Amino acid sequence: MAQNDILKEAQERMEKAVKSFQRELVTIRAGRANPSILNKVTVEYYGAETPLKQIAAITAPEARLLVVQPYDRTALANIEKGILKSDLGITPTNDGTIIRIAIPPLTEERRTELVKLVKKIAEEAKVAVRNVRRDANDQLKKMEKNNELTKDDVRSAEEDVQKLTDETIKKIDRISVEKEKEMMDI
Repeated sequence: MAQNDILKEAQERMEKAVKSFQRELVTIRAGRANPSILNKVTVEYYGAETPLKQIAAITAPEARLLVVQPYDRTALANIEKGILKSDLGITPTNDGTIIRIAIPPLTEERRTELVKLVKKIAEEAKVAVRNVRRDANDQLKKMEKNNELTKDDVRSAEEDVQKLTDETIKKIDRISVEKEKEMMDI
């Protein structure tokens, strides 16, 4: 594997870490109704734990309201139970055909908890990026040991990997700060 391939692979893996971080952030509610906050909710459906989004349409007709419309009405009670046990701090209202979820404004305490969660998820993403850097540097050192690269080439490539790491971590920090700001806005 050439040093350019190592750099390219490292960049792709770092981008995947950032995308994963962003997907994780979408599930954290920030006061507005967003159907994706229900992404992690599972419902017992015919004896199996099933993701809610597979058995119901989830929409946000208003800024503070989510509507869950099951494809099968017999699942309404189970959907309600699944939402209640999801630990999202929201209470569903079942009217017999659909489930309405009024999104309450976040309390200051809950906002602080969510900011801590965002920081924790951001730190996990940064660790993933640093692991990619370590793997790339290990591959470069192995190539040097096998006389495939000179010391100068390895040093240059390691600097490139470090620049890539720094840029990616800055991107994670930027996304994290935006999400924190979004959550602290009342």
